Amino acid sequence: MKVAIITDQHFGCRKNSKVFHDYFLRFYNEIFFPTLVEEKITAVVDMGDTFDSRKGIDFSALYWAKNNYYDILEKMGIAVHTIVGNHTAYYKNSNDVNAVDLLLREYQNVTVYSEATEVKLGNLKTLFVPWINQENEKKTYNIIEKTSSKCVLGHLELRGFNANKFVVIEHGYDKEIFKKFSLVLSGHYHTRSSKENVRYLGNPYEMYWTDVDDTRGFHIFDTETLELKAVNNPFKMFYKILYEDTPHQTFDATKYENKIVKLIIRKSSNSKKLDKFVEKLYTANIAELKIVQNTDFEGYYQTSNDDEIESEDTMSILNRYICDAEVDLDKSFIQGIIQEIYQEACEMV
Repeated sequence: MKVAIITDQHFGCRKNSKVFHDYFLRFYNEIFFPTLVEEKITAVVDMGDTFDSRKGIDFSALYWAKNNYYDILEKMGIAVHTIVGNHTAYYKNSNDVNAVDLLLREYQNVTVYSEATEVKLGNLKTLFVPWINQENEKKTYNIIEKTSSKCVLGHLELRGFNANKFVVIEHGYDKEIFKKFSLVLSGHYHTRSSKENVRYLGNPYEMYWTDVDDTRGFHIFDTETLELKAVNNPFKMFYKILYEDTPHQTFDATKYENKIVKLIIRKSSNSKKLDKFVEKLYTANIAELKIVQNTDFEGYYQTSNDDEIESEDTMSILNRYICDAEVDLDKSFIQGIIQEIYQEACEMV
């Protein structure tokens, strides 16, 4: 049997941004659903963080998710196995109250897993492990120890894996907890990475500047062979443009419509020509433009990789600052606190 695995979809992200939802929709309509048909998929495993905000849902975001995702899967006759992630659990120390259970009860094809559960996918016995917290930690450990399942599918926070291209998470659980399993597949971190039997599958699309040029998509999982096939998302949201007295007349700005663009000025000997170049970008109806002057990073280019500073978002900068700080404190613990504060700030209207 082949099943589709997708994770960290974050419906309603960026304060229910229409620009992002339109970008998501292109992926679902042109990549995700056609692949399900082509591969004759009858089951989808959603490994957590289906919705973005754990504290509430914008009605238009819920309508978008139902109309463009859940209604379609229901019409296709596809079973959806949904694992609770940290963004869909209302309380930090419990999974009992969660968005996917409360919002999706009308769908008979959707099953929600708020605690560790053995589930058969075809002939393969698997263990679904939702977000581990203070309330369910002991029970989850016991189930992990006793289960005869070969594979784990979950929403796990394991240390030593990349949160993005720039940051390695040093807090969380030890991957040795899952050493008995042939394969452990997880959501939570948005970039793909693997160590030994553990694989983080990454989310379907770009959401922040740290995602730029980082491959996204979903996976097809063969329950007989345990083989994973990545189905990549070819569509991008974030673009970097290097300006070096680039002539605006020959520059094609049309592909940046509804995209987020960072214009990095490395050479500008004529301000009027630069103004015309910027005007052409705005005329192309870009979603957002950030202009970075080369002088803002004077001396940086001699010591570091350009891509790093050009791609960093707020969390990456904060994490890098904490790592470099000369303080005798548990830096991974501080990073965890900052991550939680930042996520809660992003969720505020």
